[in-house]
Amino acid sequence: MAIHYRNFVTTILRLLPLIFLFYISLKDDTLFNIKFFNLFASINLQYIIIYYWILKSPKILGYGFVFIVGIITDVILGLPMGISSLSYLAIAALAAYTRIVTVRISLLTDWFTFIPALLIANFIYFLVLYFNDIPVNYLSLLLGALLTFLLYPFLWIVFEILRKLMKVGTHA
Repeated sequence: MAIHYRNFVTTILRLLPLIFLFYISLKDDTLFNIKFFNLFASINLQYIIIYYWILKSPKILGYGFVFIVGIITDVILGLPMGISSLSYLAIAALAAYTRIVTVRISLLTDWFTFIPALLIANFIYFLVLYFNDIPVNYLSLLLGALLTFLLYPFLWIVFEILRKLMKVGTHA
């Protein structure tokens, strides 16, 4: 009985990032809105979750799930189909490339390699919106990217604790 309980807890811990990612996409893209000089900026937690978990444990968060989360986000927000999926897959691709290239992974290297991923994802998001004649608030997009970048170290620490709990549960 104890083995089944331990396997159940380990499975739940492994699914927690995926469950949280789906929850955020179903809830809304703007889970945390911050008002800054009469400008609303949203912290894009999906970028952080996708980047971290593809970088550290790609088996937990697959590319198919990343694509589906992007489609769900587009449906919830009423955006043209595939905008978020392209951005999320760009983040995932850059995280996979960083995982292959980086020799020693630390918070500092993860945080600074998150910058190009964030810029490319926001550039894709901007281009698709621009060519679909959807108005883009440039300052809000920039402020959201900056706030997402600044929040990354805090969530990195939380996710590292969660990863250690996963390893303790599996005895790996």
